[in-house]
Amino acid sequence: MNFLKLNKAALIALCLTLSLYSCKKEKPTETETLNQPESLSVNPLGDIKICTERTLDGTTPRGAVLKSTKWTPGTTIKVSLNGSTSAIRAKVIQYAREWEKYANIKFNFVTNDNTAKIRVSFVSGDGSWSYIGKSTPSTGATMNYGWLTASTADSEYSRVVIHEFGHALGMIHEHQHPLVSIPWDKPAVYAYYAAAPNYWSQADVDNNLFAKYSTTQTNYSAYDKFSIMHYSVPNELTIGDFEVGWNTVLSATDKSFIASVYPF
Repeated sequence: MNFLKLNKAALIALCLTLSLYSCKKEKPTETETLNQPESLSVNPLGDIKICTERTLDGTTPRGAVLKSTKWTPGTTIKVSLNGSTSAIRAKVIQYAREWEKYANIKFNFVTNDNTAKIRVSFVSGDGSWSYIGKSTPSTGATMNYGWLTASTADSEYSRVVIHEFGHALGMIHEHQHPLVSIPWDKPAVYAYYAAAPNYWSQADVDNNLFAKYSTTQTNYSAYDKFSIMHYSVPNELTIGDFEVGWNTVLSATDKSFIASVYPF
C-alpha cells in the first residue's frame, strides 16, 4: 500500500513537472521573438509621419537648398490646390505663406489650374511629399498631403505644410545636411522603417536617412536640429542620448537661411 502511494505521488510530481515544462516552452524566448517576421509589425515608437522628396530624374536628393532647383528671387509662383475642401485648402495657404515673410518669393494660390508650376493634391494613403524646387513634371501632382483632414491639429498643419513648401523652394531634409553627424543605431532604424506604415527596404532607408548631400550640391548653413526640414529622430533609433522632436515652426536658422537664398 505504501509503495503504491509513493508511486502515485511520484507520478503526480512527474506530470506536474512535464506540464510546467510544456508551459515554459510555449512562451518563445527573446531571441525567437526577435526573429519572427511578424515582430516587425509591432511598432513601439508609433507611426512617424514623414514625407518623401521627389525629383525629376527619380533619384532621392540629400537643411540646405539644391542649387539647381532654386527659383529666381522675386518670382511669383502659381500654386494650384486641387481637391479637398475650402477649409483645408485655406489652412494650407495660411501655413505656406510663412515662407513669404522671410523669402523674396510670392505664392499665387488658385484651384484646378493645370498650368500652375506647383500642383497640390490631397490623396489619402499616398503620404505627404513634394518635388524639390522648380524642377517639377509637366503633368500630375507635384505635392501631396495624404493625412490632413478637418480634424487635424493646427500644429500638424504647420509642421507638414511649411515642411513641404520648404521642399518646393528647393530645401532638402536637414538630417541629410552635408555636415550632419547623427549617431544612428542602424539596425534599429532598418527594423523600424521595415514595419508599417513605411515598409522600406534597406536601400530606401539608406537613401532617405543615411545618405548626405555634398557641399558642392547645396547652399547650406550650419546644421540645425530645430529646422522645420528635419525628420523626427526618436532616441530609440540612435546610439547614446540623441534625439530630435517634432519641429512644427520655422527655426531662427530656417528664417535667416531662406532670406539669404532668396534675398529681398
